[in-house]
Amino acid sequence: MNDSTTGADHGPALPDGAGDGTRAVRAGLPEPVKHEPTLPGPVFAAHFHLPGDPTGPYTYGRDENPTWTLLERAIGELEAPGQDDAETLVFASGMAAISSVLFSQLRAGDAVVLPNDGYQALPLVRAQLETYGIEVRTAPTGGDAQLDVLDGARLLWIETPSNPGLDVCDVRRLAEAAHAQGALVAVDNTLATPLGQRPLELGADFAVASGTKQLTGHGDVLLGYVTGRNAEAMAAVRRWRKIAGAIPGPMEAWLAHRSIATLQLRVDRQNATALALAQALRERPEVTGLRYPGLPDDPSHKIASQQMRRYGCVVSFTLPTRAHADRFLDALRLVDDATSFGGVRSTVERRGRWGGDAVPEGFIRFSVGAEDPEDLVADVLRALAGSAA
Repeated sequence: MNDSTTGADHGPALPDGAGDGTRAVRAGLPEPVKHEPTLPGPVFAAHFHLPGDPTGPYTYGRDENPTWTLLERAIGELEAPGQDDAETLVFASGMAAISSVLFSQLRAGDAVVLPNDGYQALPLVRAQLETYGIEVRTAPTGGDAQLDVLDGARLLWIETPSNPGLDVCDVRRLAEAAHAQGALVAVDNTLATPLGQRPLELGADFAVASGTKQLTGHGDVLLGYVTGRNAEAMAAVRRWRKIAGAIPGPMEAWLAHRSIATLQLRVDRQNATALALAQALRERPEVTGLRYPGLPDDPSHKIASQQMRRYGCVVSFTLPTRAHADRFLDALRLVDDATSFGGVRSTVERRGRWGGDAVPEGFIRFSVGAEDPEDLVADVLRALAGSAA
C-alpha cells in the first residue's frame, strides 16, 4: 500500500496465499513492540508537535491521524492485497466516501452514469450534481444496462449487488467499456465486502463502501472508505476530504479496525445462514420476488459466481401486501425492525416505508445476522405462518 503520508511501520509480512481469516485478523497491525498493545489505542489529537517546516507524517488532526493510518492500511490489505499502488482513505460515513469520489472527479459539463436501482440516497446526489451542471444518466444494474448510456461519460458508478434489489452486473465488462472511452469506474462494494468481491481486481478505479455495515458489523460505528489505484484521482479524493472535513473520529476508526479482525468469521456465518434462509423462503407460497445471488436459480447467480467469492448477508423478497408485511415484522422475535444491514444481529424492514426505492409495498429487505441458523430460520417461518391473513 502507498504509505507516503504515514509514519506507522508495517507488521510482519503475511505468507503468500494467506487466507481471508488470517488476513483479517492481521490486517493493518504495526510491527510488534515489547510491552505495547497489538493494536494501539485511538490517538485523540487535534494537532501534533510540529517545530520547523510542516512536513509529515502527522501535522493536523483534520488531515491525518495514526489511528486512521492503521485502519486505512487494514482496509487496503483486504480490498487490494498485493497492489502496492493502491491507497485507502477513510471517511466519517459511507455517504461521505461516495460524495468524495463524485464531487472530486466531476466538473460542470461532465456526464456521470449512476444506477437507477441503487442506494436510496443516490437521487439526492443526482439532484445536487445537476445543480452543478453535471449531466446524470441512469440505468438499471441488471443486464449491464449502464453500457447503453455510457457514451461520453466521465465516470461510471456501479453498485453490485444493488441495494435493495440484489441485482448483479459484470464489473469487468463495464470497466473495460468505460476505460475504452476514458471514463473512470467506481464500484460501491458495501454489500459484498472485500471478502466477497474485490472491484480493483475486476478493473475498477475505486472501491467505495460504507464501513457502517458488515465491515464493522456491530451497528455502532458510522464509517466510509475509498480505495483507489489512480494516484491523481486519489489525490483529488484526499483534497476533497480536507476541504469538506468529512473525517472519522479516532474512536470510530479504532473500533472499526478492532472489528475487522472478526470479519471473516462474521461474513462466513452470515452468508451461510442467508443461503439457508433463502432456501427456506423459496418454499413459501406467499413469498414472491425472492432474491439472493447465492441461490443457483437466482437471475444474478451466473455472473455473481464469476466475480464474487461470497454472496452477502442480505435476502430480499415480497409479501402480498403492506399489511401482510407489517404483520410479519411484528411477529418476528429474533430480528430487529431497523434500517441498515450487515450487523451481527439480524435486521429487517419493509423497504417501501422510506419512499425512496421503486419497490412494492410488501417488499422486505432482510439482513441476516450471526444467530444460530436453525433459530433464525425457525423464527422467520413462524412469523410467516402467523402473519397470514
